[in-house]
Amino acid sequence: MKATLTNYHQSPRKVGLVASLIRGKSVVAARAALLYLPKKSSPAIGKLLDSAIANANRVGATAEDLFVKTITVNKGAIMRRARPFARGRSGSIRKTMSIVFLELGPISAKASKGKHAPKAANVKTSKKSNRKTGSSKKSKKELVPST
Repeated sequence: MKATLTNYHQSPRKVGLVASLIRGKSVVAARAALLYLPKKSSPAIGKLLDSAIANANRVGATAEDLFVKTITVNKGAIMRRARPFARGRSGSIRKTMSIVFLELGPISAKASKGKHAPKAANVKTSKKSNRKTGSSKKSKKELVPST
């Protein structure tokens, strides 16, 4: 129930945005999200998801019973290109490719882990003191030097 997309011609940072959108979702919800997402990498990740579903069907699982367990985007090969710049100089342009790894898991495993309650935010309610004068409030007369 795994699938890999290697040397996809887009930067990992851009592909990671699409990957984080479907991480943890059910396969049905992930397909729907990828279908209407206006990003260049969404059709490629959709095909990768279909490939993982086909691998799961060989084992005997159905798409309705699966969710996206892990999806990682790593840096792949780098195509190096040169471009002329001003004053006769040349600059190098690096076009980074992506490697996407997708793993599906059964929804029953997701439910058995249980959802933890969100942690309460640690909010400090203390007042900040005025560091220059040493106290939090002083009158204007005390701050103005006498002449």
